[in-house]
Amino acid sequence: MALVIAPEAPFGEWFAALDQQMRGSAGFFSDRPVVADLAAVLEDVGQEAVLVALDGLEGRGLKVIGVEGVRPTLLAGTRWGRLPTSLHGRDVAREPGAELPGASAAEPSVATPSAATPSAATPSAPSLLIDRPVRSGQSVIFEEGDITVVGAVASGAEVIAGGSIHVYGALRGRAIAGLKSGQGARIFCRKLEAELVGVDRLYRTAENWGAELHGRAVQVRCDRGALRLSTLV
Repeated sequence: MALVIAPEAPFGEWFAALDQQMRGSAGFFSDRPVVADLAAVLEDVGQEAVLVALDGLEGRGLKVIGVEGVRPTLLAGTRWGRLPTSLHGRDVAREPGAELPGASAAEPSVATPSAATPSAATPSAPSLLIDRPVRSGQSVIFEEGDITVVGAVASGAEVIAGGSIHVYGALRGRAIAGLKSGQGARIFCRKLEAELVGVDRLYRTAENWGAELHGRAVQVRCDRGALRLSTLV
């Protein structure tokens, strides 16, 4: 997955918030390519600030692979001129991201099942059933609807769904729901041991939901702009 990050003025406050987010959720940002949505920067601050924003992202070790919200001529003649400036299309899907304002996630090249990943249903199917554990390092991405995993999701694995996610086992990796359905999606698991869970544009990491939920059957949902985790009776 790549992250779509939208810097906002004033940069001092925005980058301070990003730095704090990166310290608290380093795994979410690690080795992820970044698409910079600079429409707000161009509107609020001006053209010169676009280059400042890109330099600020790169200076934090983020890998900027594309830019949205600016004309190609704006970057022409700069070291950023090689970057594509129009990435929205069928192969670019907005996905849930951080609670940091202006941050979301995208999938420029959606992972497709191979010999190393669980077998998937056809793209037209409304749901995807994985009848085996999802092993560490595997990514299951299904944009069209729900994902059900009959087994565990290992640490280091990720499951990303257009709708809801159901894990009939331990959820130890990352689970992100609502790629297509938005805040109406939910995540259900029999045993919460996840590194990160997210719905729509919100996510939380393990250190932020408390020991009382660890190892319990849990549902994750959006509630009035916040991500809520609660035990299942």
